Amino acid sequence: MGLRLLCVHAHPDDEAIWTGGTLARYADEGATTAVVTCTGAENPRRVAELERSLEILGAGKPRLLGYPGSGFGVPGFLEAPFDEAVGRVVEHIREFRPDVVLTYDGYGAYGHPEHIRTHRVTMAAVEAAGYDQLYQDAGVAWRTRALYMVTVPRSLVLAQWQTVFGAPPEPGQTMPGVPDEEITTHLDVGPWVERKLAAMRAHESEIERGASLNMLLSLPDDLRALALGNEWYRRLSHTGPKESALTA
Repeated sequence: MGLRLLCVHAHPDDEAIWTGGTLARYADEGATTAVVTCTGAENPRRVAELERSLEILGAGKPRLLGYPGSGFGVPGFLEAPFDEAVGRVVEHIREFRPDVVLTYDGYGAYGHPEHIRTHRVTMAAVEAAGYDQLYQDAGVAWRTRALYMVTVPRSLVLAQWQTVFGAPPEPGQTMPGVPDEEITTHLDVGPWVERKLAAMRAHESEIERGASLNMLLSLPDDLRALALGNEWYRRLSHTGPKESALTA
């Protein structure tokens, strides 16, 4: 059986922005890949866009946690009971049985509250999924070999901040990313960047509303190649054989 890789993301489009190159690369190399998306199930258009993006990336059908995004007048993912959300992710982990799980770093890659919540829920779910005493109605226990957190090297953020935002960081600005020495895995996904871009462009409703997706798509060519042609991870836990599960 080949590698099985599961991403857990907060929103439709995150799978393409943050892990699109990894998903396309590993699918081409024979891995079975899938994506759990925590929000967006209430929006049929976004679900259809997610389905198209996953098709482009070779990552199967949408796996929706079922929560609406927060801030739309109804209780959303941020308001959901923590144990309930963990149990839903546990169910997907036990059903898919991944060797590797990918999610955001502890800062949610750039501080989005639903990204941070996704990180916390996924961390708990990866651990809980391995215990047959927990979430007994969510399937047979499964222990994932490795957990990787999407992040960026702090040096890249500092070097490119003014180019992207038109001004240097403010004093005391909270910066995304982690110190470079904490990056454990760097994947060159340049050969898959056109697939990644196609998956990003599949999210037409996000582009129409002027979301951050537009900023990434409109970067200068050299910076876009740097930002989107590389994906970085911090390996946080490892529960199986000692060799790294993702290789550069």
